[in-house]
Amino acid sequence: MAPGLRIVLAEDAVLLRAGLVELLGRFQHRVVAAVGDATALAAAVAEHKPDLIVTDVRMPPGYSDEGLRAAVELRSRYPGLGVLVLTQYVATAYAFELIEADGDRRSGGIGYLLKDRVADVKEFVDAVERIAKGDMVIDPEVVRQLLRRERADRPLRRLTPREHQVLALMAEGRTNAAIAATLFISQAAVSKNIGSIFTKLDLSDSDGNHRVLAVLTYLRG
Repeated sequence: MAPGLRIVLAEDAVLLRAGLVELLGRFQHRVVAAVGDATALAAAVAEHKPDLIVTDVRMPPGYSDEGLRAAVELRSRYPGLGVLVLTQYVATAYAFELIEADGDRRSGGIGYLLKDRVADVKEFVDAVERIAKGDMVIDPEVVRQLLRRERADRPLRRLTPREHQVLALMAEGRTNAAIAATLFISQAAVSKNIGSIFTKLDLSDSDGNHRVLAVLTYLRG
């Protein structure tokens, strides 16, 4: 992704908002609007038509899920818009709702990252750029919590342990090359596992974006 993304930032904590504006600017990305509530977020997106929004889940006035609701609505209104939810809450239902709202539509990427677990500036900016490009990036801690959700009838029971590993890494937004490096297997083996995952989850050729739908099934658990 070439530098120069146009970003709308929604964060009610003033110091964090200012810090993110400065950080993104250091990497030649432009925050065209930095706002403190969900209403202002919607207005800024309508005005600036950004490549990506970065928003918290809980925003004024109610501090419940205003930021997420705005993100889901903006995704439906502007299909090419990338969305990064940057929050302190490990709320798997929020992550699932954002992905479910996307369905199999081909559009900008989505991400769900935890503020306290962002340990590397360059990795964060890389995640921003990947989401703008159309990738999915989910914090590994969110993925781990999803692994604990067990249901007797879950379709994921059809998968082998290796296929579970591959799908979990897909849910983190890893590329095939990154999955191969993490699991110490070849990219051909990764592709074979992914193909098997699609087959076992009954994702046919008519289902559109297989990768997103497979992750969606994984998040449903």
